[in-house]
Amino acid sequence: MTLTSRALRDASDPKDAARVDQVLSGVGRKIRRAMLDAIPDAEPHKWLYELVRAYPGRPGKAIRPSLCLATCRAFGGSDDDAFPVAVAIEMLHNAFLVHDDIADGSERRRGRPTLPAHYGQALSLNAGDAMVVLANQILRHHARSLDPGLADQVLEEFDMMAFRTLEGQATELGWRRDRVTDLSPEDYLDLILHKTCWYTTIHPLRVGAMLGGAEPANVHAMVRFGFYLGAAFQIRDDLLNLTGDEEVYGKEINGDLYEAKRSLALIHLGTEVRGEDAVVLSDYLSVDRPERTVAMIESVRVLFDKYGSIEFAREYAEGIAAAAVTAYEEAFAGCAEGEDAQFVRALIPYMLGRAA
Repeated sequence: MTLTSRALRDASDPKDAARVDQVLSGVGRKIRRAMLDAIPDAEPHKWLYELVRAYPGRPGKAIRPSLCLATCRAFGGSDDDAFPVAVAIEMLHNAFLVHDDIADGSERRRGRPTLPAHYGQALSLNAGDAMVVLANQILRHHARSLDPGLADQVLEEFDMMAFRTLEGQATELGWRRDRVTDLSPEDYLDLILHKTCWYTTIHPLRVGAMLGGAEPANVHAMVRFGFYLGAAFQIRDDLLNLTGDEEVYGKEINGDLYEAKRSLALIHLGTEVRGEDAVVLSDYLSVDRPERTVAMIESVRVLFDKYGSIEFAREYAEGIAAAAVTAYEEAFAGCAEGEDAQFVRALIPYMLGRAA
């Protein structure tokens, strides 16, 4: 048995997936209700607040707030300590989704039309900006109830997370605009460290640990654990965009291919492709999204199978998840082995096995 399969076997339990789903579902309902309660019932309703309410009202994965709350409790805190912060994180996440859908030209989000597809880009962009303001409002209102030193830490962490995410988004958009193709798996990992991991896993873990009273060493170790956990999440999400069920996944299948997102599978293909196949890939990458035809996308999908790019990404994700098991032990060292810590640990194999 390999280290990867042994580590993932030891991290999992037959009942883990159902338990994780139950936690995510319960937290998701509470967070959605809190986000909707935070949105003003004011004018202009149909041009602003109706749009702002759209994504928070659609069920999502709730991984970010669930991580924040569970980590806080695992280190001795309570939901009162972290719940408003978890709401702010999820509100900012929804704002990022709006901006992503505008930048990517996406048509579907959580099983329904995206805001730009339904309302147009201008109103959607304005609604996304409003959600950023609301996230900061929720966070800063809660910070006033914290010890001043802790409040400063929480606010600084939130700002740092936002900048890391924007830096990652800029890098990905820059790669696509400038048609950058000379990329390696290491470049991909650096990208998702910024674009995905900081706000999906690293920040919720770190701020949850801070609010729970964790030692600085544990908070520092959350970067490594959060990186591995978030990387496994993102690689799996990329694969679902290629192989998932659109009704379950909630977004259009092959959407990343139409956008030419530099996924791990696409980067691997770029390093392996040869001969006429390299011309096919080059032609696909040399045009913008509106010019990418169904035939082009199907040709690239064939190349993925021919060069083993999807399988490469799957195996890479398993290796990343195995590293997350070890990193978890360091980050949660000295933490009581209760339901909350078990939930965080169970997320590692869950990320690889999730269907949406």
